[in-house]
Amino acid sequence: MNAGLKAYLSQESAPILEALERMKRARLVPFDVPGHKRGRGNPELRDFLGEKCLDVDVNSMKMLDNLCHPVSVIRDAEELAAEAFGAAHAFFMVGGTTSAVQAMVLTAVKRGDKIIMPRNVHRSAINALILCGAIPVYVNPQMDHTLGISLGMRVEEVKEAIRRNPDAKAVLVNNPTYYGICSNLREIVKVAHEHGMMVLADEAHGTHFYFHDNLPVSAMAAGADMASISMHKSGGSLTQSSMLLCGPNVNAGYVHQVINITQTTSGSYLLLSSLDISRRRLALHGQEIFSKVIDLVEYAREEINAIGDYYAYSRELINGDSIFDFDTTKLSIFTRPTGLAGIEVYDLLRDEYDIQTEFGDIANLLAYVSVGDRPKDIERLVAALAEIRRNYRKDSSKMLKAEYIEPEVVYGPQEAFYAEKESLPLEATAGRVCSEFVMCYPPGIPILAPGERITEEILTYIKYARKKGCQMTGPEDMTIARLNVVK
Repeated sequence: MNAGLKAYLSQESAPILEALERMKRARLVPFDVPGHKRGRGNPELRDFLGEKCLDVDVNSMKMLDNLCHPVSVIRDAEELAAEAFGAAHAFFMVGGTTSAVQAMVLTAVKRGDKIIMPRNVHRSAINALILCGAIPVYVNPQMDHTLGISLGMRVEEVKEAIRRNPDAKAVLVNNPTYYGICSNLREIVKVAHEHGMMVLADEAHGTHFYFHDNLPVSAMAAGADMASISMHKSGGSLTQSSMLLCGPNVNAGYVHQVINITQTTSGSYLLLSSLDISRRRLALHGQEIFSKVIDLVEYAREEINAIGDYYAYSRELINGDSIFDFDTTKLSIFTRPTGLAGIEVYDLLRDEYDIQTEFGDIANLLAYVSVGDRPKDIERLVAALAEIRRNYRKDSSKMLKAEYIEPEVVYGPQEAFYAEKESLPLEATAGRVCSEFVMCYPPGIPILAPGERITEEILTYIKYARKKGCQMTGPEDMTIARLNVVK
């Protein structure tokens, strides 16, 4: 137990849950918000979500603490979370991991500062640069040209970026990528710290790393300064609930100020209690939970690879560099040999077999497996994939193979986003500088970001992804028929 942790607290405790239970027993008469008054004012909502749920959808009050300035039960819950994750400080976030990533970036850099990052970052990181005016220095990831996926950050390329930009303030690392690829985080931390730079880890897909010995190293264990944790993904909490973890050399008071710039003053106790309960469960049973997930995914891989054409990849990809490690809980499946894009398989699974996977891109499918899945669910997925191959298989020779396109950055994201702009038909934008985002969502990694040159290659990719059925998001024109470019 951390030396600073209160004697009455242990990982068996759930301070926010316990405070909510005490509040319910007190039978308070609510003359505050929310206006549904424990569900009585909105029977339809109560019938849909349940009385127990609306009973604890309450406003901040003395016995429940306040997320903007936690001094009691929320503070206790955050201290327990910090201990469970091996961090010096933990902050509960109710705006998703997007808000945690943005708080992390806004803490590390300000207007004009440089931040080294891979180009395959989530849009939230680049949005943070639009907010603060910092300048990205991209370490363009290596490509697996067979699988069509971008890989991790090579240590030598991080060193080169630092050599060329010794004034950079921070390095941001994905740990892991959406597909399960991990960089050599310990070495990147070592190199960055030797040059006085902070290390920020986007661990949206790595919550489970903290709770199992046979998974890649977590950001806090690797010595990173800050990490954004998507508890709702693999940690079991409610959607939109996340955490921001900080190491010992980070000014937690300043981080809290930054968080309060954008985070709501009306923190949801449904989300907060789900973080509290999920932390307790992982701290007490995480090893057992994720052992089951690892075994289940390994079984799925074997079954899927036995079908033919599909390739569910794993640790055999490790090369000690751009793929330093692999998250074996990720069921990433290469679909191109079937003649079908990942998004096409994704659509078929949902429309024809009532199976909802996480996402599909132009070559891969990601099925998110958790402790809530059962062997019979895996069997159903495998059977559906086999039937899709049998019934829908096509010639793969004409499929687009490119996935990552190295950008030409002309302006910083903030400058381009707020610049005077004009709207042009998509086909007429080649050679111009984009002033908005274009991306497939999920995964939310920009194909184009503000400030980047639009090329014919990028336009071909956008048109192909749209044709295959990827959900395109970002531009002002939601049909993606037109793009805003810098005048």
